[in-house]
Amino acid sequence: MLRPAGLALAAVLLLLLALLLYGWLRPNRAVPDPRLAIDQVAAIADGEHNSNTDLIRWNGDYLLVHDARPTHLGSPDARLVVRRSPDARRWEALAQLQLPGQDIRDPKLIDIDGTLFLYALRNSGTMATPEGTVLATSADAVDWTPFESVGPEGWLFWRPKSPDGGATWYVPAYRQEHGESILLRSVDGREWQRVSTIYRGKGNDETAIEFLPDGRLLATARLEVEPDSLLGHREAATAIAVASPPYQDWRVHESQVTRLDGPALFRIDEELFAIGRHQPEPRRGLFRLGGVFSRKRTAVYRVEPERLVWLSDLPSAGDTSYAGVVLRNGYVHVSYYTSRIDRDYPWLLGMFLPTDIRMARFRGTALQDLSKATP
Repeated sequence: MLRPAGLALAAVLLLLLALLLYGWLRPNRAVPDPRLAIDQVAAIADGEHNSNTDLIRWNGDYLLVHDARPTHLGSPDARLVVRRSPDARRWEALAQLQLPGQDIRDPKLIDIDGTLFLYALRNSGTMATPEGTVLATSADAVDWTPFESVGPEGWLFWRPKSPDGGATWYVPAYRQEHGESILLRSVDGREWQRVSTIYRGKGNDETAIEFLPDGRLLATARLEVEPDSLLGHREAATAIAVASPPYQDWRVHESQVTRLDGPALFRIDEELFAIGRHQPEPRRGLFRLGGVFSRKRTAVYRVEPERLVWLSDLPSAGDTSYAGVVLRNGYVHVSYYTSRIDRDYPWLLGMFLPTDIRMARFRGTALQDLSKATP
C-alpha cells in the first residue's frame, strides 16, 4: 500500500501526464487577425527542430538563416543553415556552419559594404544559455570564414542596425549571466565600442533596437526576473527604453503585455512594430509568463515608447517565434519557426518535437490599418 507521500507523488505525476496529454491533443487557438490577410507557407519542414531565424535582402534575393538541431536544447550537432530564394517561398540551401563540439544559435545577418556578416551565439552546455558571440563573413553566401569571437567577451549580440546606410552600426548586447543590456557601436562590424547601458536588472537578456523617425533609438529587453526558471515568473515583462543621440541616457518603461522573447523590431513610416512571442491567458500557477507549461505564439505588436500593443498572432504554436523581417514592395515578409500549427502544444512539448520554418506575408498598409483600429 502506498504511503501518503507516495500517493501525493503519484497524484502529481498523473496530473502532469494529463496536462501533457491534453496539450498534445488540444487544437490550435491562435488568433491571426483576418484583416491582415496573412499568406503563409511552411518553407522548411524536414522533421528537424528548426529555429531562430533571420531574413535579409541581398543581391536581389532573399537570404534566410536559421539553426537546425535535434531539440531546443543545446547540442554539438547544432548548425546554421543559409538559404537563398528569389521569392521568399522556394529555398535553396547554400551553406551549413558549425562550431566543432559546441552548440550555436540565434544567427543574425547584415551586409557591410557588400560582405555578409553572420553573428551567432556559442554555447557549450545542454541548456540554452549562450556564453559569447561569434562572427563569420562571406562574399557570396556560400563560402564562409571560420567563426571567430567578437567582443566584448561575455556579451551576447542581437541584431545590428544602422541609422546612416551602413557608415555606423549599433548593436544591443546582453550579459552572459543576464541582468544587463548595453549598446555598442562599430564602423566595420568587427571592433565594437561600448556606448551606454540600456537597462540593468530583472534578469534582462534578449534586447532589440530600432531607430525612430526623429533619430531617437528605441530598445526592447526581455525581463525574465529569475533567469531560466522552468515556471517563468509572475513579474516577467518587457522593458521599453528610449534614448536621444548620442544614446547615453535611456528612459525606461515596462509592459506586461508579453515577455518579448526573440524580438524583431521594424518601422513602417512613423510607426514601430515588433514580432516576438505572445503568451495567451491564463498567466498564473503553472502558466506564468515564460513557463514551460504555457502556450506560445508568434505575434505582431505595435511598439510605443511607453507600451506594447498586441495586434495579431501569426499561425503558430508550441516552440515558436525568433523572426526575421524584410519590407519589400509594400509587403512585410516574416520568417519564423513553430511547432505544428494544427495543435496547441505547451512549450515543453514543442521544445522536443520537430519545428518548421514558416514564411508569412501581409501588406504593410493592412498592418497600419489594423494598428489604427487598435487603441
